[in-house]
Amino acid sequence: GIVIRCSDIYPEMKVAYFRCTVCGHRETVIVERSRIQEPTDCLRCRSKFSFEIIHNLCSFTNKQYVKLQEIPESVLEGETPQTVSLVVYDDIVDSVRPGDRVEVVGIYRAQGLRLASTQRVLKSVYKTYVDVISFTLFQKQKFFMQEEDGDDPFIFSEDLKNNLVELSQRGDIYEKLVEAFAPSIWENEDVKKGILCQLFGGTSKEITQGGKGRFRAEINVLLVGDPSTAKSQLLQYVHKIAPRGIYTSGKGSSAVGLTAYVTTDIETKEIILESGALVLSDKGICCIDEFDKMDDSTRSILHEAMEQQTISIAKRGIVCQLNARTAILASANPVESRYNPRLSVVENIKLPPTLLSRFDLIYLMLDRANEGHDRRLASHILNMYSDEVMSDPTLLNPLIDRDTLAKYISFSRKYMKPELSEEASEELVKSYVDMRRIGTSRNIITATPRQLESLIRLSEALAKMRFSREVSREDVQEAVRLMRVATQQAATDPTTGYIDMDLISTGITAGSRNKINTLVEYIKEIQAADEEQARRGYKFSTLYEELKKKFEVSGVGVTEPFTETEYREALKLLTEDNIVTLYGARKNPLVRFVKA
Repeated sequence: GIVIRCSDIYPEMKVAYFRCTVCGHRETVIVERSRIQEPTDCLRCRSKFSFEIIHNLCSFTNKQYVKLQEIPESVLEGETPQTVSLVVYDDIVDSVRPGDRVEVVGIYRAQGLRLASTQRVLKSVYKTYVDVISFTLFQKQKFFMQEEDGDDPFIFSEDLKNNLVELSQRGDIYEKLVEAFAPSIWENEDVKKGILCQLFGGTSKEITQGGKGRFRAEINVLLVGDPSTAKSQLLQYVHKIAPRGIYTSGKGSSAVGLTAYVTTDIETKEIILESGALVLSDKGICCIDEFDKMDDSTRSILHEAMEQQTISIAKRGIVCQLNARTAILASANPVESRYNPRLSVVENIKLPPTLLSRFDLIYLMLDRANEGHDRRLASHILNMYSDEVMSDPTLLNPLIDRDTLAKYISFSRKYMKPELSEEASEELVKSYVDMRRIGTSRNIITATPRQLESLIRLSEALAKMRFSREVSREDVQEAVRLMRVATQQAATDPTTGYIDMDLISTGITAGSRNKINTLVEYIKEIQAADEEQARRGYKFSTLYEELKKKFEVSGVGVTEPFTETEYREALKLLTEDNIVTLYGARKNPLVRFVKA
């Protein structure tokens, strides 16, 4: 089951120490079945009922109460999860924490309860509990988080270490890890790469001199998109592979359900604090589905948890700060259920900018009609239901299965602490300055220092995938690319903040990229040939026809001419380099060259 609450540690008497008040004779009595047999006669002075207990010389043992809840997978239809009380003694005290999935070996006991503390009359219904003998962490096909203190629950053998290191030295390990992650979900490679970075995580940094204390290493990801784009499936896969974490839904969550709530213990009548989803997911991943349907009051709770990684509580005399060092993976639908291309990104998502800025990656998963893509997707789904795959699921990914992926992530999180190299630092500064330059409109999610920290975390996670001790320039470039693809910056018009649906192309092929570069060169040649006309400007369609002729003459585009999307992309690159300026309507603008 899942551990949902651990009490404080209580002392329980094991050996009672008695002293005779007449002669000072001392005796020890072993406590059996929670009863102390007080000696009645003194063996030295023969006095009766002359013994008194000396508490300071008695032997005590540690005792703790644990509440265990049934795991959701084993709950019967139409029933709520059952809970059972556990009693833990001695060495296994504090060996589990709330949120752990455990298997318990113990003795099922019944204990009588008094009607009143002053009477010996017992209730007819006995209280049941499990006297725990041992705990086993239930972590099948899950990776392990690196523990800051305490023993690691998983020991890596030398053979396993060598196999994992050998796997990490493959040149295509990045692509193989993406293939191994959720192989049943078609494409969405960039989304999978972002979630893989979340599973590996950054390097935890404790900086006391800087004043901030702790820089979070956890990466938060938000998936926004049309229905039927496998958002919930990705969340379910992450929940199954993550060692700690809670899967919750927007409407089914309240503010106290996410953080912590104060209640009265039925047995001890004490005011206690019950942990919520974010606290139970400490050092794990909290998956929140239907994020857009959450109440504003519930969503506001996440502000502190996502950046400071703590939850502050001040209720009914309990004032404390709980750890919530969790990575959040959330999914949401746009305002009108489907993405509206006439509205900006922020207007489609309709989430507070303060919350959006706390997500390292915001993916727009759009369902675009494309016959070729739809045909391949349909074939992939039908292949999954074929007899071969049903009998042998490893056909989806023969190299790395889920168990190997879990061990690979565990090893990386435990042993790899990559540091930023000099060239990586320079690349980070350059990329951050370039990203700041883009945000000119209020509707665009502009780059803030938080995005710089996100780039650092993503770069460290990418270095961890290669088992590298140092973050390279390539890691930083890939982190910047992931962030740009996530927020669709390549397809965002900087002046209006709108996404042009025709320009969304997350994977431009090498041939398409070459054609765009050729178009840029031809446009520069047209400018050099007639500078006077270039200053007055060309109509969008006129320049398009001129370029078409140039392609036909050169023979480059005879078999496969360039598309309007590639033409617009070439103009966009020239606009960014301040070579041309576009005037008028966006669909058919006037292209005017800037005077050198």
